[in-house]
Amino acid sequence: MIDLYAEVIVDISHEKLDRPFTYKIPENLIDEIEEGTMVEIPFGQGNKLINGYVIRIKENNDYCPEKTKEIAGIAKGSVKADANLIKLATFIRKTYGSTQINALKTVMPVKKSVKREVKKRVVALLDEEKLEYLADLAGSKHKNAQERLLRELKKYSDISYSFITNKMNVSSQTISALVKNDVCRIEEETVYRNPIKIEKPSDTVVELSEEQKRIIDDVNEDLRKGERNTYLIHGITGSGKTEVYMRLIEDRIKEGKQAILLIPEIALTYQNLMRFYARFGDTVSVIHSKMTAGERYDQYLRVKEGSVNIMIGPRSALFTPFENLGIVVIDEEHESSYKADNMPKYHAREVAKKLCELTDSILVLGSATPSLESFYRAKCGEYKLYRLNDRLTGNTLPKVYVEDMRQELKDGNKSVFSRRLHNLIEDRLNRHEQIMLFLNRRGVSGFVSCRECGEVVKCPHCDVSLSLHKDGNLKCHYCGYETPFSKICSKCGSDKVRGFKAGTQMIEDFVRKEFPYALILRMDADSTKKQEDYESILSRFSNREADILIGTQMIVKGHDFKGVTLVGIVAADMALNAEDYRAGERAFQQLVQASGRAGRGENPGEVVIQTYQPDHYAVEFAKTQDYDAFYEDEITFRRQMMYPPIGNLLGIQITGDEEKRVVKLSKVISDMIDKMPIRSEIGKIGPASAALSKKCDIYRRVIYIKSLDYDNLISIKDFIEKEIEKFNLERETVMFDFNPMNGF
Repeated sequence: MIDLYAEVIVDISHEKLDRPFTYKIPENLIDEIEEGTMVEIPFGQGNKLINGYVIRIKENNDYCPEKTKEIAGIAKGSVKADANLIKLATFIRKTYGSTQINALKTVMPVKKSVKREVKKRVVALLDEEKLEYLADLAGSKHKNAQERLLRELKKYSDISYSFITNKMNVSSQTISALVKNDVCRIEEETVYRNPIKIEKPSDTVVELSEEQKRIIDDVNEDLRKGERNTYLIHGITGSGKTEVYMRLIEDRIKEGKQAILLIPEIALTYQNLMRFYARFGDTVSVIHSKMTAGERYDQYLRVKEGSVNIMIGPRSALFTPFENLGIVVIDEEHESSYKADNMPKYHAREVAKKLCELTDSILVLGSATPSLESFYRAKCGEYKLYRLNDRLTGNTLPKVYVEDMRQELKDGNKSVFSRRLHNLIEDRLNRHEQIMLFLNRRGVSGFVSCRECGEVVKCPHCDVSLSLHKDGNLKCHYCGYETPFSKICSKCGSDKVRGFKAGTQMIEDFVRKEFPYALILRMDADSTKKQEDYESILSRFSNREADILIGTQMIVKGHDFKGVTLVGIVAADMALNAEDYRAGERAFQQLVQASGRAGRGENPGEVVIQTYQPDHYAVEFAKTQDYDAFYEDEITFRRQMMYPPIGNLLGIQITGDEEKRVVKLSKVISDMIDKMPIRSEIGKIGPASAALSKKCDIYRRVIYIKSLDYDNLISIKDFIEKEIEKFNLERETVMFDFNPMNGF
């Protein structure tokens, strides 16, 4: 029989994750041990038995086989949650490409121990008479501090340690002397740093619609039958998806299970937290990147100790170590923020699906504008699809106007706002109703278009927009195609070809000038540096302390402001012409999501979409919120180009500090791929300069591989990883991204 070995991490206190140890697997345990199993191992010179986790099983052993210790056995009382996270890390490593250590650090997000916060109290051990005697005695000996403390302990037998040392001006030495003589004792209590700084609001009982009831009953019936499915809820904005999530979670809590709710933005945390905290109280917690290390650490301790049943947060909340997980909900599942930016570049939706398999849980996805990947899977029967078609506020969807900014320019209006939007803002201010102005600032200089006819300059090979660079050339960041910039439009011959630029600060300045009496708030990356900035801005706007909220994507995702009756989408073209095959999908999603913020209260809403391309299919379908028609158009394009979800895409990024070396390595990797025995057809684009070809003096090159077979791409990734290990790279790095959301 072939000897098998296990790489074991002996401590998951995170600072020790960087060194696995190799142990031989005994023959009698070969069938029982797998990646993620908690085992007992002899460790150190004394061979003390300690617990560890198997992170990898292998046939070869680089260390001397004769000196390799054996695993002693499978640990009793294994921590199921941690074992599942180890398995999840292995899945991430295999599926997305990274080292095992990086994958482990991803699923174990608390990087180091943080000092516990402890409150101390001084408790009297003697009765009042004895304390009075000792106080008199201390007074006679001029021990004034001791006398003060004894007389206070006579009145209040239990006093805060910090009150004694700070307010009473009694030293710790004085307290210690009394403790030593058994006059009192010090009691300690661990205090959790709680990121929830809200008073518990009262919960309101919501009557479910027939559509909502049907979803909840159907999911619960599946569970009763022992089925575990992935469910996609496609509900228009304001249709009550959150209430469905809450009822499904409530049912799982009653079964003694726990729940994870993923949200795409920290900005959404506060409003979601308010609703869940009202329903479930202190069993709800939150975790996100804006919290302090101590706050994050304490939430994991609360989970371990069983006082938290529901965790809310962005994608990292997925790795909450629940012992008995029952449901994972991903709200606004279409959002690109669910894809990690750093290695390993995992997608929370796919990792959540794996986590649910490991924990026998269900996965619920929800969106007014589902990702093409999820809707395609629902169409294929892989997910169960439900629809919520009615707004529960009683109002219909808002009326949407599409304003052609080309015509505005021809009519002499050179303002940032169309005449209709300007007039509607003035009208809402007079009626004391609220306004939201949305600008997608991500595409600050993302495309070049003709102001006369709206034509966007695109790559002839990739069907994505070209970007104007400082050297005066237009470039494609997918295939490297390059052409000189010209002000003359190739379609209509006008000389009004320009780069498109705008920003929230510019819009704010313009609004203040046009409407000096309006109260304005701005919400973007610059105005929300701290965690409390989100809550402050959202609370002020919700409390009607401002008339107009200007912001980027974070203001249009899931917020429910009853006073908003007008939404202005200032520059739809920024989303329409991003240099990405997903541009149409993202534009449609943003337009629909932004439109959905209007008219959620008693008064009907209106939306103004400003664009130079009013005939773009994403704009036309967003106007009517016709997702199905949009999907059919978009999936046809994806099928023609073999883009996800029909095909799969592997991005390979090569970076380094010397351009020539990076170019050479990218060519070597490209040649490797060409010579590989591929079992099914692939398409290769590149190597070419990345969209951001140089960052912080680091040069970046990319190669993209298309294939209908995802496993084919994993094989390519595995082969390249194995080959470049031989190069012992020190100055260059190779990274992989499967089905990239933003490109490199």
